This record gives sequence, C-alpha cells and structure tokens, in this order.
Amino acid sequence: MHAESAPAAKSNYRWVICGLLFFATTFNYLDRQVISYLKEFFCTPVEQGGFGWTNSDFGHLTAAFTGFYAGMTILAGWVIDKIGTKVGLALSLITWSLFGIANAFVGRLVVMHMLVRSAFGIGEAGNFPASIKTVAEWFPKRERALATGIFNSGSNFGAMVAALFVPWCMIHFGDQQGWKMAFILTGAVGFLWLIFWFWLYETPARQKRLSKAEFDYIHIDEEVQPAGNGVADKAKVPWGKLLGYRQTWAFFWGKFLTDGVWWFYLFWLPDYLKKQFGMTKKEVMLPTFIVYGVAIIGSVYGGSIPMTLIKKGMQVYKARMTAMLIIAVFPLTVLATQYFGNVNRFGNMWASILAVAVICIGAAAHQAWSANLFTTVSDMFPKKAVASVTGIGAMAGGIGGVLVQLLAGALTDAYKANPQTAYLFMFIVCALSYLTAWGIMKALVPRHKPITDL
Repeated sequence: MHAESAPAAKSNYRWVICGLLFFATTFNYLDRQVISYLKEFFCTPVEQGGFGWTNSDFGHLTAAFTGFYAGMTILAGWVIDKIGTKVGLALSLITWSLFGIANAFVGRLVVMHMLVRSAFGIGEAGNFPASIKTVAEWFPKRERALATGIFNSGSNFGAMVAALFVPWCMIHFGDQQGWKMAFILTGAVGFLWLIFWFWLYETPARQKRLSKAEFDYIHIDEEVQPAGNGVADKAKVPWGKLLGYRQTWAFFWGKFLTDGVWWFYLFWLPDYLKKQFGMTKKEVMLPTFIVYGVAIIGSVYGGSIPMTLIKKGMQVYKARMTAMLIIAVFPLTVLATQYFGNVNRFGNMWASILAVAVICIGAAAHQAWSANLFTTVSDMFPKKAVASVTGIGAMAGGIGGVLVQLLAGALTDAYKANPQTAYLFMFIVCALSYLTAWGIMKALVPRHKPITDL
C-alpha cells in the first residue's frame, strides 16, 4: 500500500513520543559536547592555570569515550530488546547523567578523565538503540525517517546549547570553577526529562492516550497486527544470527565509515576555529552554534526526502537509498574548506565565514544521511531485532569514531606548527566517507529484502 492510500491517523500522539526522544537526544549531546569546549583549558600549560595536556592526550580522552560507547552499544541494544524501551532509555540517561556530573570531581589527570568519560559512554550507548526501536514501535515505515530526523536533530540542538553554555560557564565562573560547573549543570538537567518520560511514555499496545485509528495507522505496513500486550517486541535475538545477514553488515559499514565524521565535528570544530582563525573561546560560540543549527535543517529535511519519494509511488528501500545517494554528494563540498579558509587569500573575517559555511553543508548532510541510515534497520528487520542491529551499527560507528579521534590528535600534534595541513587531511576524510559508504551498502543489499526468519 502506498502512502497516498493510507488512512488518516486522526490523532498525533506518536509525535509527542518523538518529542520525548528529541529532548533525550538533546541532553545526550549536551552532556557529550562539554569536553570539546574545554579542550583549550585542558591543553593550557599548568603554569598558566590549565591541565597541561597535549592534543594527543585530548584525542586519547575522546577516543576512550568513543571506544566504550562503541563497545557498549551492541550490549545496550540487546538489553533494550530484552527489557523494552521505557526502562532501557531511562537507565541510560540516569547512568550518563551521573557520570557526567562525576567528571567535575576527578582533577586534571588524563587517565582519571578517561575512566569517568568511559563510564559516561557506557550510559550514552543506550540512547540511539532505544530511540530507533521506539520509532519502529510508534511510526509506520513511511514516517520513520522523518521521525528519526526530528529526534536526531536533538543532537544538533544539544550541541548548540553547549556552544553557548560551556563557554559562558568558563567566562562567568572562571576557568578553575567553570569547567566543573559545566559538567555538573549539564549532567543534572537530564533528570528533569525522566519525569515526563515516565508520565507520558508507554508502548502503543499499552498507551491509553492512543486512539484506535492512530494505532491502526502506526501498523499500516504490517500484515499482522502485533500482540495486545507488546511482549513480542521484547524477544531475545542472537547476535550471531544477526551477523549472518548482509543487511546487518550494510548498516555496519554505513555507520563505521560516516559516524567518525560527526565525532570530528563535535570534538574538534572549536579547536579548528581557534587555530585556523585565532578565535577566542567567546568568539567560537557563534560559528559553532550556527553549524549545529544548520545541521538541524539537514536532519529534518533529509528525513522527509524518502517520504516525498514514497508518496510518489517509489518503494521504501529504493526511496531511502536514492535519498542517501543524493545526500552523500553534498559532503564533497567540504573539500573546499581549507581553500575558503585561507586567511591570506580572503582575509580573516571572510575566510572564517566561508569556511564555516562549507562546514555547515557537511554537517547538515551528515545529519540528513544519519536520519535515513538509522531507518534502514527498521525497514529491513522486525521490531524485536531493531535495537540489537542498531547497537551493532552504533558499535561500528564508535570504532570509526575512535580511529578519527586518534587520527585528528596525531595529525594536530604532527603539524603543530601548521595546523591547517592537519585539518586539510581531516576534511578530505570527511568529504569522501559518504559515497564510499553508500557504494558498499548498495553492493551488500542491492534491493530490498526484509528479514522474515527471526
């Protein structure tokens, strides 16, 4: 059945659920993003009041977080498939919020920050497996990319808030107290979300606020209606069996090759702006705010592209892959970042504006890509396996993120006297990752073949 013949939902409670996921992801990325705005302080010599870290030290910190995040996503996905989304996402937020706060009390030793940030990553690992599973439970296939794009834009909104809030903390409280307050306040605010989550969330089969018409609309793509108590979606799916599907590996490689790009934008963009254009911590606030703000547009609009194609009669998987191919072309513009960022050619002000504009395109393209990539899982796998497969892919993305963090740290140390060269190499990686990933995904799954034997 095509979208144009689908019955009206008559109510929109599913979008309330999408809003809850948006704010969970906002707090997830707000807490995650704190350290990128503390890098300058961490890498300031001890005699000048900082921690005296090297760029590689910072790279090791972000890599440790990313590594634990990656390793735990596969377990988090399996656990969430077992215990359900309501408890799973709540436990994740509680864990990452507590360890986010704990980061304020570990002093200046790199190893201590690595340990606490790794535990923080364990908590954060549950956000996307739980959210993608929730979208699969609450939305028909034709709306899943849009819903994913909307909640995924919370990652950008959280980064935007961090871009303003963390530098403000450092300026308002001073460096010695500001870095601690940044961790404490961003970690504490997530607990407010729990109140609304437990008040408003249940699976569709148990949600009393959901109309029968909307329930039927949510399941319009399914030949058989789900069981009345929703227990069928909490089944154990063996990882070994999931790894036997080409569809799993398509998602694996899609995440592995592209997630690291977003980690790079998150953790290294402030450093790039400071080194390339000599910006202060206060001056960095606006351009980073703009980059993540534009990325929101990419996330939401990118998620709507397949829905438009589906409404015109295109099959779901073909629409998804067509949209992702179009999106994968746009990051190629990032190849021009260092050309436009040449201060000698354009002057400092215009060079920074042009470079940020190009990075905006890359960031928006990533979020559009991500919204669709996540949705390929629920397109191909039954709901009971969605969180597990998402966890496998998130692990792959985290591994890619670790490699990117280590590469960025090594390059910026190797080219300390000429950081423009280090960032040129990084932007080349960012530009070429998406088309490479799309080609591998298409080769592994050339046409839609849903999994029916789990």
